[in-house]
Amino acid sequence: MEEVILVDSDDRELGTTEKLRAHEEGLLHRAFSVFIFNSDGRMLIQRRALSKYHSGGLYTNACCSHPRPGELTVDAAHRRLREEMGFDCEIEFVFPLVYRADLDHRLFENEYDHVFLGIYDGKVIPDSDEVQEYQWIEADQLKDWMKDKPDDFTVWFTLSVARVIDEFHLRAGTASV
Repeated sequence: MEEVILVDSDDRELGTTEKLRAHEEGLLHRAFSVFIFNSDGRMLIQRRALSKYHSGGLYTNACCSHPRPGELTVDAAHRRLREEMGFDCEIEFVFPLVYRADLDHRLFENEYDHVFLGIYDGKVIPDSDEVQEYQWIEADQLKDWMKDKPDDFTVWFTLSVARVIDEFHLRAGTASV
């Protein structure tokens, strides 16, 4: 049974619960989202495997998940990046995103999401149980796609991607698209 860390609105730990229960009852819990760009400024996005218990088949950031009880969030982000995408790289915390949203299958997201950003130019070896497909995409192409077909993307990705792109350009010293 996989557990998540329940938190308050300031990310203070309140206890743990089973992951599915947290999503069934909409309990606020700790999560993370990792966004990866390459040195050409393209973002790595993945299409979640259809077998995922929620948001299957939707496009999203490189990886996202929940730290285990007793695990640092940054360590969990590195672990899941290796497990889902088959690589690891330096990542930096950029901002928190606290949100609540309805999902498919009568589930809810209610997350204190730690958003991380990294740059990587190597090989991607996704786990097919997690990832249906992946691609590197230019920010302007992504923005157009999201405008034309917003339902193709996960809710957390939609809520954070514009700010992540701005953070990437700020840190890279390039103009935002």
